[in-house]
Amino acid sequence: MIIKLITAFVLAFLFATAFGKFYIPWLEKEKARQEIRKEGPTWHQSKSGTPTMGGVMFILAAALVCLTLGFPSMLHGRFAHIFVLGFALVFGAIGFLDDWEKIRKKQNLGLSAKSKFLLQLTAALVFILLMRRLGYIRTDLFIPFSGKVLHIPEWLYFVFAAFVIVGTVNAVNLTDGLDGLASGTSLPVVLFFVVLTVAWGQNYLELGLFASGLLGGLIGFLVYNFNPAKVFMGDTGSLFLGGAVAALAFAFDIPLVLVTLGIIYIVEALSDIIQVGYFKLSHGKRIFKMAPFHHHLEMGGWTGKKWKEKEIFVLFTGISLVFAIISFIGVYQRFL
Repeated sequence: MIIKLITAFVLAFLFATAFGKFYIPWLEKEKARQEIRKEGPTWHQSKSGTPTMGGVMFILAAALVCLTLGFPSMLHGRFAHIFVLGFALVFGAIGFLDDWEKIRKKQNLGLSAKSKFLLQLTAALVFILLMRRLGYIRTDLFIPFSGKVLHIPEWLYFVFAAFVIVGTVNAVNLTDGLDGLASGTSLPVVLFFVVLTVAWGQNYLELGLFASGLLGGLIGFLVYNFNPAKVFMGDTGSLFLGGAVAALAFAFDIPLVLVTLGIIYIVEALSDIIQVGYFKLSHGKRIFKMAPFHHHLEMGGWTGKKWKEKEIFVLFTGISLVFAIISFIGVYQRFL
């Protein structure tokens, strides 16, 4: 099993790095460029024109692993990895539509917030209903660190699941605001599921293959996305990534682990919510220099120190790694 997981990682990494050498020049040729928010940090304007939709690199890498190394499992009727991949692809498609609108309009505004929310909510509900129908998930909640299971009504579980999935997807999207930040922050998160596969055994191999393929693809993408970025993942990549993380948490039947595992995503999302809410209540006042939180650090909020992008990358990735370890401690005995 470990050899298969390593093979998945290596295959995805090699594919993503090789594909990027041809894909990024093609994006430049097709003028698939990112427009930068005018209200953002002024020094970010130099990034305007950087190719976007680079998330296709790790999306294809993960899909390649699922359809090749995961094919024998499909012959034996095991499709968990395909369901997770398909779910993430739906969110990636929503992100693609958003990116396409931005490129077409040549501005940083794509689909309306209402359109994106309705599409994401529909995708989340269909996924949960399908996984429940096929017996891949149960309508109860394992509480990390306690070893206890909370039994709740099925309808309430669906409401909870939709909220968590849509929230996770958008939180990952918000984290994608600096070079390599969403990629680096997500590496420990995805690695968590790979390690959990090793701990829990053969029954989770298919999910582990997807996670390992995504991990390799992300690192291959990060070769081009690390500061200074040659390509951005775009909403195509960030929504796929958020969908993949949420789907894995539910497929492993431990969705509450996202509270600790996705701590950076939560901080980023909460900072944005708090900023908008306080701004409206106080008629123009702000708690943060700028939201999400990575921009607050970048602009010298609270301490006066203006964090560089590479410093924020190391900080957020390090925190994510620590909380991935904590999360593993909280859930690894779930199915032992």
